[in-house]
Amino acid sequence: MRFGYNEACLNHDTGERHPENPDRLRAIREGLKRKHGVEYVDPAPATDAAVAAVHDDDYVAEIRDFCESGGGNWDPDTVASDGTWDAALASAGLAQWAAEEALAGAEGRETPFALGRPPGHHAVEEDAMGFCFVNNVAVAAQSVLDDGDADRVAVFDWDVHHGNGTQDIFYDRGDVFYASVHESGLYPGTGELDETGEGPGEGTTLNAPLGAGAGDGDYLAVIDDAVAPAVERFDPDLLLVSAGFDAHRHDPISRMRVSTEGYALMAGRMRTLADDCDAGLGFVLEGGYGLDTLSEGVSIVHETFDGRPPIDSDDASDDQTRELVDDLRAAFDLD
Repeated sequence: MRFGYNEACLNHDTGERHPENPDRLRAIREGLKRKHGVEYVDPAPATDAAVAAVHDDDYVAEIRDFCESGGGNWDPDTVASDGTWDAALASAGLAQWAAEEALAGAEGRETPFALGRPPGHHAVEEDAMGFCFVNNVAVAAQSVLDDGDADRVAVFDWDVHHGNGTQDIFYDRGDVFYASVHESGLYPGTGELDETGEGPGEGTTLNAPLGAGAGDGDYLAVIDDAVAPAVERFDPDLLLVSAGFDAHRHDPISRMRVSTEGYALMAGRMRTLADDCDAGLGFVLEGGYGLDTLSEGVSIVHETFDGRPPIDSDDASDDQTRELVDDLRAAFDLD
C-alpha cells in the first residue's frame, strides 16, 4: 500500500496518559518497517476552506484560535495543544489525498491509506468531540464531490465506536452513503438501526450496532449480507473506509473480539466491494488504542493488498447478529 503520512500529526500533544497520542503513529510506522512494499507520501494539508465545507465557519475559527492560543481541554476527552490545528489540517489533507488517489485509479499495492491523527469521525459540523476536531473522511468526501471527481461516495466505518459526526454531516444528503458497524451502547451512544437518514438522505445511512463480544463472524455477516448489497445498490464512485482498529479483541477500551486476521478479511471484503462497484478504494485511520494491536491491524491490511490472501475464519455469527442482519435486510429492502 501507499501510506499518507505527515510529521505534523505528531505535534498534536494530548498529554502523557491520553489514549490518543503520537505513539499510535510511531507504533504503526515501526510495525511497517518489517513489511515489504511500504511507500510513504507526504501530501499537502487541507485548507481552512476545505474544512469549512463540512464544518460551521464559526466553529472552524473558534477551534483554530483555541489551538493557536495553546489549547487545553475542549471537553473532558478531547485535548488540544498549540500543534493541534496544524495536525488536524494535515490529517484531513491525508484523507483528501487518499480519496483523490483512489479516484485516480490507485489499486492493488498502490491502494492509499491515510495515517493521520487526530482522528475525525466523531467531529460534528459545529463541535469537536471524542478525540476528534476535524472530520477527515467527511472533508475528503466533500472535496471530491465539490471538485466533480465523484458523484456518489460511500463511507464504511468499522471503528468500534459509531461515527456520529460523519453520519450527522451527511444525514440528509443523497450523495453520500454512510454505513457503520460498531459496539452497541458504546460512546457516543448513537448509531441505532432506525437511524437511516432523512429527506433526500433517507436510506443512505446504515447502522449495525453489535452486542459486546462480537467477533470476526459477526462483522463478516453484517458486511456480506447487509453492508455490501446496500452499498452496491448505491453504486458509489468512491468507497472510503474509516479504519479504526479498536474492535480488536485486545484493544484496551472496547469489548469486541475481532482478531488481527479479521481485519484482513474485512479489508478483503472492501476490496471486492469496490471492484464490484467499479469504485475507487481508500482507507483513513480512525481509532485503535492498543499500540501492538493497532500496529498489527494496519500491517495486516497492508499485507492483504501486498498479495497475502486473508485466511478464512471458522468464527460464526451468533443469533443476535443474524437477527440484526435480518432486520437490516428488511429495513433496506435487500431481500
